[in-house]
Amino acid sequence: MANLTDISKLITNAPNPNGNRPVIAGTKTSVRRIASLYNQGNNAEEIARRLNHLTITQVYAALTYYHANREEIDKDIAAEQTAYEELAKQHYQQAQSQE
Repeated sequence: MANLTDISKLITNAPNPNGNRPVIAGTKTSVRRIASLYNQGNNAEEIARRLNHLTITQVYAALTYYHANREEIDKDIAAEQTAYEELAKQHYQQAQSQE
């Protein structure tokens, strides 16, 4: 009989400053990172090649989690993008004022 994988054990929650963030079990790779690559047009095979520490099974598990919780993860991605843009704006303004 084949060795079956319990897919419920492939994604876990890792604590971060804003609460728990879903990650691929045994790694520090967040589902959000996989979702971002996917939303940039990469398919599962391309993501697995790019993040070669992950198996294709792990990538598909992350994508499944993303699609099942898309609204929550998309909000997280948008909030991080907004925070990044604000920091970049502040940095640019500081650099301009020092010239």
